[in-house]
Amino acid sequence: MRSAVVVRPSRSIERAKPLQGEPGAIVGRAVEQHAVLVRTLRYFGIEVRVLDAVGDDPYACAVADAAVLFESGALLMRPTPMTRRAETDRIASEFSTIDVPLAGRIEPPGLLDGTDVLLIGSTAFVGVGARGNAIGRNGFCEVARAHGFDVVEVPLAPGVASLQSVVGVASAQTVIVAADCIDPRLFSAFRTIVLERGEEPAAGVLCLGDDHVLADVRYRTAFQRMRRAGVTVEGIDLYDFEKIGITPSMLVLPLRRE
Repeated sequence: MRSAVVVRPSRSIERAKPLQGEPGAIVGRAVEQHAVLVRTLRYFGIEVRVLDAVGDDPYACAVADAAVLFESGALLMRPTPMTRRAETDRIASEFSTIDVPLAGRIEPPGLLDGTDVLLIGSTAFVGVGARGNAIGRNGFCEVARAHGFDVVEVPLAPGVASLQSVVGVASAQTVIVAADCIDPRLFSAFRTIVLERGEEPAAGVLCLGDDHVLADVRYRTAFQRMRRAGVTVEGIDLYDFEKIGITPSMLVLPLRRE
């Protein structure tokens, strides 16, 4: 990754429903953790554009929902919650200032959230769960195929928030998968690292480079499993995002990769 966009958490994050057994997010801590995330990305040579949240949705900091980046440009998503629809227009405006061309957008009545999409090598995986709709997924599939991608739909287990929360990319050849959340056989063309039950959120890593990822520091067993498989893991504290189901991959919208 060479450049990326992130969105600072706002006070509304405290209204987000926490995962079962977790306390609610605390905005002061989330802001501090987000600042560490930005500093970490910059430490690894990534140019980061930091934006303030638009609107009052608790999940506005999950900027990866707004767009999917192909080599030729960005496909704007149409997030499922109505309160997040303005985010794509804001991102489109930002793209116009940094010379990121648009490859299209998901048109109404289509719905699709960017964190339900993973581009791995020449395959586009699309999560099928509680969010999005068939019109949105079909619209994405048409654009992805026009860009040379094969498309695979991935049914999500009940209760799974998004594809990127349970499947992470370590490289074009390696994926990290949460047990019991998806069918790992759908990723049989890749080297698959399957995490143990109870550490499912650790799969939502952010890929920094080939077999180099950033993850929440809490998941020690997952760290060990990834490192034994040859993946370099950078751990930072992102607990106040993990409490509400936002993983590292959801906090960052990559713009350019090597």
